[in-house]
Amino acid sequence: MRQVQKVLNDTTSADKPSTTVYPTFALSPETGVEIGFSALKLFRAKNDTLNRLSELQAFTFFTFNGQYGLWLDNAIYSDKDKWFFLGRTRIQKFPMFYYGIGPDASGDNHAVVDAFTVAIKQRVLRRVIKNVFAGPEIDFQNTSSVRFNQPEVNPFELPRGSTGSTNIGLGGALVYDNRHNVLNVRKGMFGEVSFLHYNPSLGSSFQYNSINVDLRSFYPVGKRNVLAWQVLGNFQSGEIPFNQLAMMGGDMMMRGYYQGRYRDKNMIAAQTEFRMLPFAFHKRLGGSVFASTAMVAPKVSSFTTNNLKFAGGFGLRYLLFPKKDIYLRLDIGFSKEGSSFYILNGEAF
Repeated sequence: MRQVQKVLNDTTSADKPSTTVYPTFALSPETGVEIGFSALKLFRAKNDTLNRLSELQAFTFFTFNGQYGLWLDNAIYSDKDKWFFLGRTRIQKFPMFYYGIGPDASGDNHAVVDAFTVAIKQRVLRRVIKNVFAGPEIDFQNTSSVRFNQPEVNPFELPRGSTGSTNIGLGGALVYDNRHNVLNVRKGMFGEVSFLHYNPSLGSSFQYNSINVDLRSFYPVGKRNVLAWQVLGNFQSGEIPFNQLAMMGGDMMMRGYYQGRYRDKNMIAAQTEFRMLPFAFHKRLGGSVFASTAMVAPKVSSFTTNNLKFAGGFGLRYLLFPKKDIYLRLDIGFSKEGSSFYILNGEAF
């Protein structure tokens, strides 16, 4: 109880680092009931408020669906933005539903894929000019102990990588970023274009290429509100394992769809969100409304508006760290296939 009170009444000044450990509880279609612990470290280089807020987050969990894991995320800015280290690590046993590949994958039938995965993606970016960073990127993906549990009727043709694989990609990223607080952006833009090449000579099981585009913009509306939008593009070619295909759904984009409900080599997605942070009548409670659309395709030339999927929803926010303007979010997403609940630190984008 004392730790909970400490979290809910954070008074750490904006220039001082803070580390908070607290229990988490969540419910989503990917996990069912989830229980875990989070550790969040927030700091600024040299404790200078003119430097951007950096974050290190660790999250460990288990679920009633037999899933468990450890997630590590980092967005670290050095003094005066000379360097920017952006990455994430996922170590987990995480059974997931597989509905097939393509925009017409049926929702009436699914396999359950049980596997142990280790995924590490890191970018080491050097400032080129103000707000522009460039540098190498590495992606390591290992999937082992795979059990592809077929449905009783209409079993799937086993996709590429269904027995497990290791894939290592090397490439580079170009980033524009003038955000000052990555967990709750009030004003600014973020743009990234990256390229990764996976090759057996690097230790990969398969050879393929991946181009990723991520554009985000944030506009203040009055003193408290923010209008935000994001456009994502994932374009792949070659022999892509099923678990590395572009996947629609989850807690970040297309909230309301199961993560991987639709997957293919290529995906285009967009979302917009209006955030009230906080409400005019309360110092710590806020809310949001959001809408999104996306489509997947085997080739870029195969994109068609007939395959567009839509989702939307609303959420509540609680001001978790007042001095650093960080909110806890509870989102409810809706799609034609049902609703989904998400509880996480920081905004979806």
